[in-house]
Amino acid sequence: MSTPVLTAHGASIPTIGLGTSMLGSRSAEAVCAALQAGYRHIDTAWKYGTERGVGDGMRASGVPRNEIFLTTKVSHEYLRADDFERCTNESLRTLGVEHVDLLLIHWPNPKIPLAETIGALTKMKREGLTRHVGVANFTSTLLDQAIRLSDEPLVTNQIEVHPYLDQTRMLEACRRHGMITTAYCPLGRGRLFTDPVLADIARSNGRTIAQIALRWLVQQGDIAPIPRSSNPQRIAENIQVFDFELTAAEMERIGALKRPHGRIANPVERVGAWD
Repeated sequence: MSTPVLTAHGASIPTIGLGTSMLGSRSAEAVCAALQAGYRHIDTAWKYGTERGVGDGMRASGVPRNEIFLTTKVSHEYLRADDFERCTNESLRTLGVEHVDLLLIHWPNPKIPLAETIGALTKMKREGLTRHVGVANFTSTLLDQAIRLSDEPLVTNQIEVHPYLDQTRMLEACRRHGMITTAYCPLGRGRLFTDPVLADIARSNGRTIAQIALRWLVQQGDIAPIPRSSNPQRIAENIQVFDFELTAAEMERIGALKRPHGRIANPVERVGAWD
């Protein structure tokens, strides 16, 4: 199976990836299962504690390293220039790779000048430790600032996106800058699985609720969801979303599910006011 890719500023990112947050000791098995099921996009972070398992799972899968799009992130505690480089090198050692394909600032840190952090991020690309760079959990204002400060193209902003959260303004900001939106928590950490609208659409299409929610995202054309699972069957099901389409009416019904308090990840001390 060939997974479609999204492109931005020279990066080609497989449209669905495996998220590894909170997988812990199950990460190696999950990554191996995902790669053998056809995934070619794996997302991890220093903060997740899964980098070692991700590296082990990649090697166990038998999939060549150059076929895998690997993302990791530098945590908000380590955004000073010296800390940033040290953390990046530690991640590469833990993963057991010479470089990652995408390196992200995991969360902004208002206590550290953004110019210093962006400078450290782009230095990692120039030194060959990552092929591409981007950010995560940036508001549109922070995203504008980061792009002005960066002498390398930022290819993605990884943010929480699912039907219960209205991310219209952030999606528009990424599109304005020609960026891909990487969607974490695309299944709302399980909150979507009891939704009657999604269940009805899933029955009509002979699909799972997860497949409907993921199809809603990928059908928008510039969103790459990274669902997390440790169950091999669900991992395999989650990538099987490219052989059907939702109708315009179904897309609209799902889009109408957004609610005022739909956000899951919300450390306001790092971000301030969300869009």
